[in-house]
Amino acid sequence: MEGLLEVDRVRIRRAGNRYFADVSIGLARNVTFQRSGQVADQVTSTVHRLLPNADVVVHSIPRAPSAENIFDRVRAVATRHNLNVHDVSVQDLHGHLHVEQHLEMDEKLPLKQAHDGVSMLEAEILHEVPEIASILTHIESEPATIEAGEQIQRDARLESRLKSVSSEFPEILDTHDIAVKRVNGRVYVSCHCTFPDEMPLSHVHDVSTALEARFKQEAPELFRVLIHPEPKTDNRR
Repeated sequence: MEGLLEVDRVRIRRAGNRYFADVSIGLARNVTFQRSGQVADQVTSTVHRLLPNADVVVHSIPRAPSAENIFDRVRAVATRHNLNVHDVSVQDLHGHLHVEQHLEMDEKLPLKQAHDGVSMLEAEILHEVPEIASILTHIESEPATIEAGEQIQRDARLESRLKSVSSEFPEILDTHDIAVKRVNGRVYVSCHCTFPDEMPLSHVHDVSTALEARFKQEAPELFRVLIHPEPKTDNRR
């Protein structure tokens, strides 16, 4: 079965005309709880094909895959504490690995408590991944409240300016569905950008990041920009 690293143990007993099966399976330790449940359901279905009326209990055991890379190992430590790290980058400087990462934490936390949590996480990562020489974490606030929007509006002049900026990037084939919102007096802009189907996601991300910076340079009143990339074949315009 896809995603299954090992079958650790199987115990079967029979009572009357019914079988009872306990199955312990090994899954990658960075698998989400939801995915773990899906695999357990698939294991149960597989057992039922052999023993249709069996009572099946599946136990999931987190394992470190043999092919686990340094990014997976960093994320695994964070996942253990229900923390969400992203934009993890690793630089090899003179034979020493330096990690930079972004970490989302509840926006209502005081800085001291958030920083203490980050320090604990960094220390644990350094202990479990000794190849890493240093870690720098950018703390981001994870929204915990729903913001009340004031209005969604059309701004033809702003849309024209943003489309003009998009034309500076040859990789962007089309920019459409530009939406302007005002939330708590701040201006939010979102748009869809079409890219070539085969463009690597890393390049798409770099272009999108550069476009966001140019949007804010062209229109400093923008508080937040969200760019949704889509492949050319999905552009139905």
